[in-house]
Amino acid sequence: MGKVVAVANQKGGVGKTTTAINLSSAIALEGKSVLLIDMDPQGNSTSGLGVDQGSLKSTTYSCLVKTSTIQESSIETSVAGLSLLPANADLAGAEVELVNIEGREGHLRTIIDEIREKYDFIFLDCPPALGILTINALTAADSVLIPVQCEYYAMEGLTRLIGSIDLVRQSFNSSLELEGIVLTMYDSRNTLSRQVAEQIRSHLVDKVYQAVIPRNVSLAEAPSYGRPGILYNVASAGSQAYVTLAKEFIAHGEKSPR
Repeated sequence: MGKVVAVANQKGGVGKTTTAINLSSAIALEGKSVLLIDMDPQGNSTSGLGVDQGSLKSTTYSCLVKTSTIQESSIETSVAGLSLLPANADLAGAEVELVNIEGREGHLRTIIDEIREKYDFIFLDCPPALGILTINALTAADSVLIPVQCEYYAMEGLTRLIGSIDLVRQSFNSSLELEGIVLTMYDSRNTLSRQVAEQIRSHLVDKVYQAVIPRNVSLAEAPSYGRPGILYNVASAGSQAYVTLAKEFIAHGEKSPR
């Protein structure tokens, strides 16, 4: 049964979608069967994988309001082994439509349960806010992967997010775990970057991945070409960091029981 991992951070611009796309792609290229679900109305995971948002007939939105299923709506990507449940601006409507529905927090979990056995891993790229879409993702997930930018206020934002995860655990998903923290946009020449990384590692020793994602031009350029960084320029430092992270992620999963 596939492990469901929410990629979440309430702060925008921390490399969340970059991590969702490149980690899921790198894991697929390790021979795993992976589904990436775009939970963000901006649809950046969708466009970042080269899918035209305007051409979509079935999306995450249609699955959440139950006019289609994930099996019907997911599409193959340019990465072997990686499928995508795409999203576009319609998904913003789900925030409104679900708000008065009983059990709204569990809608995503219900529809994921129908297809979990098809995949080794299911990643949920969450919007940068703790609204109903992110709460659905955290309720459906087995664990949360948090990308954290190596910049000022990172620790403060991380503390708030872990508090939010605790609230979801108490209210909707008692088995939700912290999968790990990925340090992103790291610049080894920058003293602040090094200090933030050291601070986070000292506070959350065993939860921070050894692989660190550097600031990298190729990773920034890749979405405009509709390709993951690891297909756009596999030799780049950013792509190689995600390949390393994927191996560490898989090894970590094999050591810990589901």
